[in-house]
Amino acid sequence: MLGTPGAPKWLKRIRARNAATKRIAKDVDEYISTAPKEARDKLREVRAAIMETAPTARESISYRIPFYDYKGRLVWFGLQKAHIGLYVRPPVIEEHGKELAGYATTKSTVRLPLDRKIPTPLIKKLVKARMKKNEAEE
Repeated sequence: MLGTPGAPKWLKRIRARNAATKRIAKDVDEYISTAPKEARDKLREVRAAIMETAPTARESISYRIPFYDYKGRLVWFGLQKAHIGLYVRPPVIEEHGKELAGYATTKSTVRLPLDRKIPTPLIKKLVKARMKKNEAEE
């Protein structure tokens, strides 16, 4: 399963990390509580920003990381070695490129460095944008 052809690189890294640690969280609380102490507050901040923006979103674990469903796939987040990955379906990140200029991004990922403050207003803005797209796709 680790070498699933066509799987995105970030998913392969998550699968490899989880296979090595044998930690598969059953819910978001457990995911955060099993993270290293120094990252827990930042994970809680990301979670709070998502839940404040999308209070009716269904929270679960998908791809072994926290996932939120609101009228379709909304957003995921996951702890990496030096950052928290915020995963948003395209084209939201591309549309907010100017605001994300200070962050490493891909088509569907924003890397939030662990050594910087969590950009709560920016997370909320991205989540709102994805919510609007999901509502339009209904």
